[in-house]
Amino acid sequence: MQTILTTALILILAVPGLWAKKKTSVDFDAKAPGDVVSAIVIYGAPPARKNADKANNNKASKKKDLALINAVVYEGTKADLEILAAEDNDILTVSLDRKVRGSLDYSNPTVGADIAQNSGWDGEGVGVAVIDSGVSRNLDLTQGFNSRIVYSESFIGGTTDDEFGHGTHVATIVAGDGGFSNLGKVKFRGIAPKASIINLKVLDHEGAGSDSAVISAIERAVALKKKYNIRVINLSLGRPILSSYKEDPLCLAVEKAWSNGIVVVVAAGNFGRDNSNGREGYGTIAAPGNDPYVITVGAMKTVTTPVRGDDLIASYSSKGPTSVDHIVKPDIVAPGNRIISAMVPESYLAKSYPDNRISKDYYLYNGGSGDSSLYFKMSGTSMATPMVSGAAAVMLEKDPSLTPDTVKARLMKSATKQFPTASVATDPVTGETFHSQYDVFTIGAGYLDVNAALNSSETLKSKDKALSPPAVYDSKSGQVLLVTSDSAMWGTTSLKGTSAIWGSSAVWGTSAVWGTSAIWGSAASWGTSAIWGSAASWGTNTTEGFSAIWGTSAIWGSAASWGTNDTGKMSYTAAFGGPSFDPSQIHIAINGEN
Repeated sequence: MQTILTTALILILAVPGLWAKKKTSVDFDAKAPGDVVSAIVIYGAPPARKNADKANNNKASKKKDLALINAVVYEGTKADLEILAAEDNDILTVSLDRKVRGSLDYSNPTVGADIAQNSGWDGEGVGVAVIDSGVSRNLDLTQGFNSRIVYSESFIGGTTDDEFGHGTHVATIVAGDGGFSNLGKVKFRGIAPKASIINLKVLDHEGAGSDSAVISAIERAVALKKKYNIRVINLSLGRPILSSYKEDPLCLAVEKAWSNGIVVVVAAGNFGRDNSNGREGYGTIAAPGNDPYVITVGAMKTVTTPVRGDDLIASYSSKGPTSVDHIVKPDIVAPGNRIISAMVPESYLAKSYPDNRISKDYYLYNGGSGDSSLYFKMSGTSMATPMVSGAAAVMLEKDPSLTPDTVKARLMKSATKQFPTASVATDPVTGETFHSQYDVFTIGAGYLDVNAALNSSETLKSKDKALSPPAVYDSKSGQVLLVTSDSAMWGTTSLKGTSAIWGSSAVWGTSAVWGTSAIWGSAASWGTSAIWGSAASWGTNTTEGFSAIWGTSAIWGSAASWGTNDTGKMSYTAAFGGPSFDPSQIHIAINGEN
């Protein structure tokens, strides 16, 4: 079968360390002074009339307000906006309005969702906001005569229907009830088959979007929370990490949603195969999956069986730690390979990949040998993410009082932690093989178990936050360490004044959340636990593979270059010698892997 990488998330490479000393981002700085750019300008407080006057005086044209993060999208020359940033002391950061891209017959029983549904937990009454390429109406998202798509809005103009074909596939994994396959021999049902879908379209017919559109959609989800009981946001999309999560506009927006009581679930990315300088996919998590608040999801392969014991990590699933901040990600993994879900027949993806349609005979009695016009399969962390969103929805149906942090903590602690030490995947076209290690940066806290999460009764203290912790490299011991307590070197200040729960008690201890097999090494001093001992291998066990992630010249240094390619699009050359690439490219594993 042909493996094609084409939609979901974007390659993350090392980021220069100059961001901490400047208001402007590295991609903004790469523009020529006379280039007209669209930029997100974030203020320390809601912008006032004096701020607007300064913008007008500097020839900055306002395109959009982003009140959720105290920001305005301005258009102007790079030189004029640079002067504005220098003159207005209220401005915190200026970054380009960056491009983003979109990142169940076996999956449902694999994660225990069938047991939950048989117990009556199906997401009824819970709203899930799908921020994607739109959601087209279909029988799988209908209850009786009423569509469960209760609200639709486009933030890019035009129709709210799914012209790309990604958002509908994602939404049906969350909440499909198998309507199109109801009388078949195989029923394709989502994780929360009675949940409501709030369709917030931010990606166009080719899967392209922008930071500002996504932020506007998040702001709308927060505003509509009470009306539609929106408790979950699904973001099967992403882009490169270009700054610390503390300054990234997308990360600031998802944190606002989180603080408003909405669980935010984000795709990790599909670049686990990137072996730049021997790093074997480490350090490729996408934004906003790098934010420590959100639930970041990697992809597993069900290998076409309903039991989880033989499942393996998808080799394309992006691995942590995150660029710049070194946050431990992903948080959890879920089925994401060759997932069958609803298809929009006239969409871009359906037309571009006809071989991904499944045979009618596969799921219908006497269906014939023709291809289905209703279902097709896609692979990627984009498909794994709605599995976790659906799980969060049924948890919140059972107990609406749960906070996003408790949902995250329960999902992580209850996740299955039995994995092999390593596995090998084969590209079905090239025959190339890829080796995966089952460490904390690959599988996070483990494999989604919906039923176990539903049966968990542990609750956080009101002050506790389930922040994904940072990892640090201790050059003296040669170990990578997991910071888990307030007394540790990162402390509460660096994580926005909140306290992490991991390691704070026996209930939420490090081993209980991540499992002993995922955390390598032994206990260390100063409030940390070793997750990568000096005797363990990193990637291909080369010094360059290690330094690509932890070396000062790669993550924290400035040894990288930004520029433009022949088409005028921004390109990036990694500090560790990786290839130039176009950040507007999209990548999703359409056919998956063996």
